[in-house]
Amino acid sequence: MLQEILASPVEDKIFYAVLVFSWTVYTWEAYLACRQRKIYRTTMHVPTELGKIMDSETFEKSRLYQLDKSNFGFWSGLYSEAEGTLILLLGGIPFLWKVSGILTARFGFGPEYEISQSLVFLMLATLFSAFTGLPWSLYNTFVIEEKHGFNQQILVTIYADYIAPLFDKFTPLPDGELKSEIESMAKSICFPLTKIYVVEGSKRSSHSNAYFYGFFKNKRIVLFDTLLEDYSPLNTPGEKEPGTGEENEAAGNESKTKPKNKKQGCSNSEVLAVLGHELGHWKLGHTVKNIVISQMNSFLCFFLFAVLIGRKELFMAFGFHDTQPTLIGLMIIFQFIFSPYNELLSFCLTVLSRRFEFQADAFARSMGRSSELYSALIKLNKDNLGFPVADWLFSMWHYSHPPLLERLRALTGPKQD
Repeated sequence: MLQEILASPVEDKIFYAVLVFSWTVYTWEAYLACRQRKIYRTTMHVPTELGKIMDSETFEKSRLYQLDKSNFGFWSGLYSEAEGTLILLLGGIPFLWKVSGILTARFGFGPEYEISQSLVFLMLATLFSAFTGLPWSLYNTFVIEEKHGFNQQILVTIYADYIAPLFDKFTPLPDGELKSEIESMAKSICFPLTKIYVVEGSKRSSHSNAYFYGFFKNKRIVLFDTLLEDYSPLNTPGEKEPGTGEENEAAGNESKTKPKNKKQGCSNSEVLAVLGHELGHWKLGHTVKNIVISQMNSFLCFFLFAVLIGRKELFMAFGFHDTQPTLIGLMIIFQFIFSPYNELLSFCLTVLSRRFEFQADAFARSMGRSSELYSALIKLNKDNLGFPVADWLFSMWHYSHPPLLERLRALTGPKQD
């Protein structure tokens, strides 16, 4: 078999090389995921560093949530890899291109109308991808996320991911101590803050977040309501049904014995620490550096695309013997030929991102927010059911943010440049 491949035409070598590399990457990813699942299964107790601040119930919820996600990821990943392989082996791409040509011909557009055929091809490919991916997306949202209390939807997941963010209610943060403190912090590092918003993220998910956006001298900070302890609707107690005197007395006695539900979100001082971290990304130039890297990568990729687009053997490798559509060339080169480069670049960017996160933590620490950031990271980890223990190889390859324990140790360790 190997000798036949080596003696085959160059287009066949390209095709089999793409398949082999794709399955090699999948096998590597599956191996890393297996290592991490072992961590989820065997780590049954709260780490020593978190013993006083993370209860065993929260730790167990986090462990089970991540275990469910990992198991789901294994099966969805296997399906995706098998589907991609079958599409290539059965000539799915040239078949879909041919169908697109037939459809455009019905409307009087011949082969010379490549743009029209490309648009139809994209539409059909998108519909196919949405159709085959919908069951997995629904299961993830309405089974896994619902099981662990994150799904707040009534509607399908497409609404939550793509439509709802366009209509999220952004409310200006009311005047008060928190707003004054944020403005003062921004002013101290010359951050050109113009507005502060609170967005109702709790309508779609109970995950917490904060970010800033804007160009030049017009920056705006956005806080999820789930991040703010004083604003999160998830902390609002539900109305109680009236009961008899005996029932009320029993309920009162029961409430004394049962611990109160822990609030979600961070205190004002912890929110300021989180923002100190985010502003550190801006002050240290991380955003600009990422933009520069992205632009350089885009220039390199399109330069190589211009060099390779005329190579007929690339098209022949994927079943295009008589035509060389530009859209198909983009797909072949960027999705398949650039795969090794993309994997290497992704790993390098992950390493760089982790370094930036440590630097942003150190910046918040230099502002005197070390203890507040320490407690905020733990709270956010608990609110998002993040698991604080990670396999070193899995985290090194996948985590754009350092694992929680590593960040906490860095905050309490000696200061580094």
